[in-house]
Amino acid sequence: MERTLRAGRLATFAYFTLNGFLMGMWIVHIPAVEDRAGISHAVLGWLLLLLGAGAFLGMQIVGPLTDRLGARVVVPVSAALCSAAVVLPGLATNVWALGAALLALGLGNGCLDVSMNAHAVHVERGYRRPVMSAFHATFSIGGVLAALLGARTLSWGWSPAATLGAVALLGLVAAALCAPALLRGEPAARTEGVSAEAGAKEAGAAEIEAGGPAAPGTTAASPRRTPRRIWALAALALMLMLCEGVANDWSVLHLRDVLDAPAATAALAYGAFATAMTIGRLLADRVAARLGPVAILRHGATVAAVGLTVAALSPWVPAALLGWTVFGAGLSGCIPQLFSAAGHTDKDAAGANVSRVAGLGYLGMLAGPAVIGPLTHFMPLNLTFLLPVAFCVVAACAAGILRDPGRPVAQAGKAPDRPDPVTVGPDGTKLTRPASGGSPPDASCQV
Repeated sequence: MERTLRAGRLATFAYFTLNGFLMGMWIVHIPAVEDRAGISHAVLGWLLLLLGAGAFLGMQIVGPLTDRLGARVVVPVSAALCSAAVVLPGLATNVWALGAALLALGLGNGCLDVSMNAHAVHVERGYRRPVMSAFHATFSIGGVLAALLGARTLSWGWSPAATLGAVALLGLVAAALCAPALLRGEPAARTEGVSAEAGAKEAGAAEIEAGGPAAPGTTAASPRRTPRRIWALAALALMLMLCEGVANDWSVLHLRDVLDAPAATAALAYGAFATAMTIGRLLADRVAARLGPVAILRHGATVAAVGLTVAALSPWVPAALLGWTVFGAGLSGCIPQLFSAAGHTDKDAAGANVSRVAGLGYLGMLAGPAVIGPLTHFMPLNLTFLLPVAFCVVAACAAGILRDPGRPVAQAGKAPDRPDPVTVGPDGTKLTRPASGGSPPDASCQV
């Protein structure tokens, strides 16, 4: 079972990398696609809303579908859909064709985003320790690979259709090859030995959180109310991903327009932020295993607030670059903790819960330009960054929402509790031997 779990983790890494690679290849080819379709920057800006709308729609559709069919089925199909759709913008020759292509690409991206995160939750539950942040780091690595390869093919004079077509074929092959390694369902090796009584308590707790005990005759497949905790996590995801969107869209403009930095120097702002995000996510799992997810969110959001404040108020370019770096490092581990908490809240609705948190978070990332842009009519660009600073402070204060005693991953530096073997005494009563120490019961009495 250990080998199966390890293979499932590697497959999840592959799908996250593939998702980042596919979206990165589209981003690299945006100028060429814009020229081929013969549209202006303003029209492209409106069309990009279709990309976001398609992603949000895909997230809401595939979340419950993942819970019903299983991530092993939905993830490869979603990866194939996203791979096939990435070639469509390269074939578009007018505004209508490009709009339809971006809607399809967004749909595929949303489906893959939620389904692979739902599978990542299954893997994390099997490992009984945090592993989510590393998956998100490989998404960023996929984007870096796309930037390098895209730059090379553009220098060779390849057309967007040819490059994106080859990428689509590569994605379809990768989606098919990695599918057999995905976990079939809940990792069983780490949950053996759990008593029926514990399972009943878990089911009862889920019923209470979902709105009370089920009515007579209802089944597990009956519609359930989304717990308030999920909406709280989604609200935090919206605020923190809006902060990430601000860095993506405004960090370079901040150095160029506010601090009068040369274009080449200004580009380092986003590079510093993205690099810090990637490194931070590679390290966040170990920190989360030692300190717990609450500490990751509380201290990470606090560090992010300090970093962005330094970037916004500093009159010097080096200090501003340092501020954007610290901002990325602080944010790096926050979003994976929210996704993980959503997936672990109810294992039978992991996909639906992740879709709600990811969906609102994605809307927050899209809202970054829409919120900051109008504010620049009333104040300098750097002062508008105090709004995302406030969002980081709110997230730090609300970090306690991640405190969940039922979450099956190590927290606060403690090793995960092992299920206690259940035994039956001579009088028929249940006896439980502690996992560490104690005298072993008579083997003939073990269930």
